[in-house]
Amino acid sequence: MNAKLSTLQQSEHQIDTLPLPTLQEARKALTAAQIKHLDALISRYNQATKTSKQLAQTYRSVLADKRLSIDFNLLTKEMHYPIVVERALGSKVWDIDGNEYIDLIMGYGINLFGYNPSFIKEVLLEQLEKGIQIGSQAEWVGEVAEAICEMTGMERVTFSNTGTEAVMTAIRLARTVTGRSKIVMFSGSYHGHSDGTLFEIRHENGNLQTLPTSLGIPPNSIEDVLVLEYGNSQTLEIIKSHEQDLAAILVEPVQSRRPNLQPKEFLQQLRQLTQKAGIALIFDEMITGFRIHTGGAQAWFGIEADLATYGKIVGGGMPIGIIAGKAKYMDAIDGGYWNYGDSSYPQTKPTFFAGTFCKHPLAIAAARIVLKYLKTQGSSLQEQLNQRTSQFVKSLNDYFAEDQVPIRMANFGSLFGTASSGDSNSAENSAYSLVFNLLYYHLFDRKVLLRGGGSFLSTAHSDEDIDYILWAVKDSVRELREGGFLPS
Repeated sequence: MNAKLSTLQQSEHQIDTLPLPTLQEARKALTAAQIKHLDALISRYNQATKTSKQLAQTYRSVLADKRLSIDFNLLTKEMHYPIVVERALGSKVWDIDGNEYIDLIMGYGINLFGYNPSFIKEVLLEQLEKGIQIGSQAEWVGEVAEAICEMTGMERVTFSNTGTEAVMTAIRLARTVTGRSKIVMFSGSYHGHSDGTLFEIRHENGNLQTLPTSLGIPPNSIEDVLVLEYGNSQTLEIIKSHEQDLAAILVEPVQSRRPNLQPKEFLQQLRQLTQKAGIALIFDEMITGFRIHTGGAQAWFGIEADLATYGKIVGGGMPIGIIAGKAKYMDAIDGGYWNYGDSSYPQTKPTFFAGTFCKHPLAIAAARIVLKYLKTQGSSLQEQLNQRTSQFVKSLNDYFAEDQVPIRMANFGSLFGTASSGDSNSAENSAYSLVFNLLYYHLFDRKVLLRGGGSFLSTAHSDEDIDYILWAVKDSVRELREGGFLPS
C-alpha cells in the first residue's frame, strides 16, 4: 500500500500527502479491549464476505478503483473492500457470498422505487427487443422532454449521459449567454468531477482560500471560480461586489453531505440578487429533483431557477443527465425555436454540445415510464416517503439522545445523513470519525448497507426493514460500547 495515500481519516475531497503511521503504531493508540473488539469484528466480517475480499485483491493490480482509496484507515484495512453484489430487488441486495442486505445506498439516490421495479424492467426489455439505435433519434425523446418541462416548469430540455456532463453544459450555457466567465459555487456542494467544479474553501495560514479539492487540476482554473460559504447572509454581499463579472451561481439547494442545512430565505434572496444583476441561477437537482417534490427543490422552496440539472431518479437506473431551463439559455444548444414552411431560422448563436450516448434509447425509455409513473402517483408518493423518512430519522435521534450517542441525523425528504457543521475538520466531526467508520462496518456486518455522504429510503423499504435497521443501529452501538469505543 502506498504510504502517501492520505491521513488516517482522509475524506474523498481532501488532499494530504503526509505518510500514514504503521499499523502497529495505529494499534498502540487502542486499549486491549478495543483491539479485541476490532479483531473480532474483522474476523467475522471477513468470513462472511470472503469472496468480495478475494476479488478485490485478485484484481487490484489491473483495476484502478477510486472507492478503494476513500476513507482508508489502517485500523480497518482488512475490511476495506466493496461488497460485490450478485442481484438486487426491492429494498434488498444479495452479495456473491449469498448474504442478504437491506440497502440504504439505493444507487446513490437513483432507485426511488427500489431495485428492479417491474414497470421499469418491462419497458427496458421491450426496448432491447427493438434494438439500441445510436445516431438516430430515440422514439420517445420529444415526449420525455415535454413531460420534464411540465413537471419542472422549465421551457426547454436537452439530454446528456451523466450529472457531471449536465452541470458542465449548464455552466457553458450561462457563460455563452451572459458573455461573462466567472461562476460562484458554495463550500460543501458537489457538482460532479469536472475540473471546473472541484474547488473548496480551506483555512491556510489563518486565511480562507479557494483551492482545488484534488490533484491534477490546473491552478489557473481557479481564476474563474469563487467558492463561498453556503447559507450565510454575508455571502450575498460578496456576490454583489462581483456581480458584473458573474455568469452563474451554481447551487446544490440542499447539500447531500449536509441535509440539515435548508436555507430557504437565503435561496430566495439569492434569486432576487441574480435576477437584478442578470446572473444565471443554476440549481443542481441531481439529488433533489423528483425526490422532494415532483417539481424538485424549485417547487419546494418556491424559486424559479434559470437552469437546472437532473438525473438519477428520472433515469430509472439507466445513466442519464438532463439540462433544463429558460429558452433564453437553452437556445444556445440549437439556435432556438423555428418553424417549417416559413422564413424562420435558428437565430441564437450556439455553443458546442455533443455526446455519442446522449438520448440513449434505454435511458429515454426508462425516463418516459418513470415520468408517467410519477404523474400517475401524484404528490402523495413523495409526501408519504418524506414523512416516513422524517419519522425514521426522529426515531434514530430519539435513541441517540436517550443512549447518549454523539451522533445526530437529519433528512431532506428521503435523503438522510449525519447533521454536521459543514467543516470536515471541526472538533464535532473529527470526534466521530473512527466511531462512524466502525459503526458502518458493524451495520454491514448486520447486513445493512449505507454510506456516510447521504443515504436514502425508497418506496420499496417496508416497516419491517425500518424496524430491523433501528435494531441493527442499537445493537451495533451496544457492541461498540462494550468494546470501549463509546463511553459506558
